[in-house]
Amino acid sequence: MVAGVDARSFEDPDEELAGLEKVHAQRMDVGGHSVWRFTFEPGWRYTEHFEPEPCTAPHVAYVESGRLRVAMRDGTEAEAGPGSVVVIEPGHDAWTVGDEPCVFIDFGESLAA
Repeated sequence: MVAGVDARSFEDPDEELAGLEKVHAQRMDVGGHSVWRFTFEPGWRYTEHFEPEPCTAPHVAYVESGRLRVAMRDGTEAEAGPGSVVVIEPGHDAWTVGDEPCVFIDFGESLAA
């Protein structure tokens, strides 16, 4: 890391999660933040392939490709596609829309938190 600049690539992640159904997950730490790249395969749904309860994490993310649909506990729904920047509050389900994988870059939280 150069003073004030930290540049990384997902070609060399700090962690890759294995054994997940219909999702590939990579994490890297950059500039004091944990950044994730998720590739959600067609047919993936959070409450079916990760855990049965809605996700409790907040997300600030960029959708690189594919489409993702999000449903909040109150019934509010939204869909994001390529080029979308999304903020998703805790208490949601999410799933891949269509037959293309959704690549979702999650900027996570500060490691100092």
